[in-house]
Amino acid sequence: MQNFVDKYIKGDKIIWTIIIILSLYSIIMAYSSSSNLAYRIAGGNVTPYLMKHVLIMVLGILLIIYLQFFNFRYFSKLSQIGLYVSIVLLLVTLIFGVNKGNASRWIMGFQPSDLAKIILILYVSRMLVFKQVVIKDFKQGLIPVLWPIAIVCALILPADFSTAAILFVVCFLMMYVGRARIKHLISIVGCALCLFLFLILINLAFPGFLPRVDTWQKRLTSFESGTKTENYQAEMAKRAVATGFLFGKGPGNGNVKNDLYSAQSDFIFASSIEEFGSIFGGIGLVVLYLILFFRAIKIMNNTDSKFGAYTVFGLSFLLVFQAIINMGVGVNLFPVTGQPLPLISMGGTSVLFTCISLGIILNISRTVYKDD
Repeated sequence: MQNFVDKYIKGDKIIWTIIIILSLYSIIMAYSSSSNLAYRIAGGNVTPYLMKHVLIMVLGILLIIYLQFFNFRYFSKLSQIGLYVSIVLLLVTLIFGVNKGNASRWIMGFQPSDLAKIILILYVSRMLVFKQVVIKDFKQGLIPVLWPIAIVCALILPADFSTAAILFVVCFLMMYVGRARIKHLISIVGCALCLFLFLILINLAFPGFLPRVDTWQKRLTSFESGTKTENYQAEMAKRAVATGFLFGKGPGNGNVKNDLYSAQSDFIFASSIEEFGSIFGGIGLVVLYLILFFRAIKIMNNTDSKFGAYTVFGLSFLLVFQAIINMGVGVNLFPVTGQPLPLISMGGTSVLFTCISLGIILNISRTVYKDD
């Protein structure tokens, strides 16, 4: 066993420990929280969903191990090609993708936005390095960084507002860390808010013209009003949190998950608290994600590569920010967004691309710990 660890487990060991803990916990929660999904689709048989999730987790871990040995500097070059591939895939998805709830997010069995998030962070990291000398200049330094952010977020926005917003925030903070001028960043935020308000006004003037804007408005208004009829899932999630209290009902003993349509994905944090309690199933998960982020910051501060530093910050903040959003939805602090809980929620491409992000982070951590 020790030989296997020494040969394949490289980089930051604490991050590896967190990955293993979350992966094992994910399997427990996948089995426990997928009852609603199983009864709706498979006659109550949870086993196929559990086995699929275990297989995806194993593939994800293998991806992490493989990416540890990849020269991370090649990610910079690959991001150039990957950016154009991502834009094409997002455009094709927007036009021909599988439609769910007025949103075309899927094509060829996966969500291109998951790929686009990682590629964009790699590309922005690359550009921040190349434009570091002129980053204070808006035209020469910031525009080359901004245009891919604007295009990718704009292509994701019609189908998935929350993912586009999260990605924009991550890239915004990367530019801040990359020493862009504060006044330039403030003006970018102002333009983004004006664009969002413009879309709202268009939809108010021409109802139904932008179906996804209707969805955004309904989610916001139902969240503010707190009506059970319009916000049923959030109400059930609150009940799960309340009944779980401090120590929970025990694995598999939760009841509210049977009424939660997305108990295995969007609301898995509520299911976690109901069964394992606020201390272990709630605060425990928050602590693990925060430790992951702080370890990533340590790697960022100690690596000799600026590209590696920006990449580690962007990818780790993306994962932790997404986790915060999911947990906030689970305890009814935020409107429903559809964001999965990294490494915990059941899913296909979201789990695999989360593992790719972690593999890249661990790869870069090897340059810090000299763990070859």
